[in-house]
Amino acid sequence: MPPKRKSAAPNRSFKVSDQIQRDLSELIARELKDPRVGMVTLQGVEVTPDYAHAKVFFSLLIGDPDESQKALNQAAGFLRNGLFKRLHIHTVPTLHFVYDRTSERAADMNALIAKAVASRGPEEG
Repeated sequence: MPPKRKSAAPNRSFKVSDQIQRDLSELIARELKDPRVGMVTLQGVEVTPDYAHAKVFFSLLIGDPDESQKALNQAAGFLRNGLFKRLHIHTVPTLHFVYDRTSERAADMNALIAKAVASRGPEEG
C-alpha cells in the first residue's frame, strides 16, 4: 500500500488550483482596474508540482484576447500579491495567463456541423 502522503499530493494540488482560481476571479473582478482586461472568465489553473508557477487559462465575453492577456500578465505581480494575503500556503506561484480558445473552437465546430447538416439533401438523412 503506497504511503498516504503520495496519494494526498494530487488532491492537494487540485485544491490549491481551485482556490487560486476562485481567489483570482474575485481579485480580477474587484481590484483590477485595467480596462484592457475586459470581461474575463477563468477556465482553469494548472499549478506545477513545486507550486512555483501557475498557468491561468481564461476566456473572454467582451474584449480583445491579446490585450487582455497582456494586461493580465502585466498585473500578475499585483494579483500574486493579493493571493499571498488570501492563501495559506508556503509558496504562492508566479502567474502566467493564457487565453483559452476552447469556446471559440467549439463555436466554430458547431457552425461547421450546422452547415454540413443544412447542406445534406432530404434523401440522405
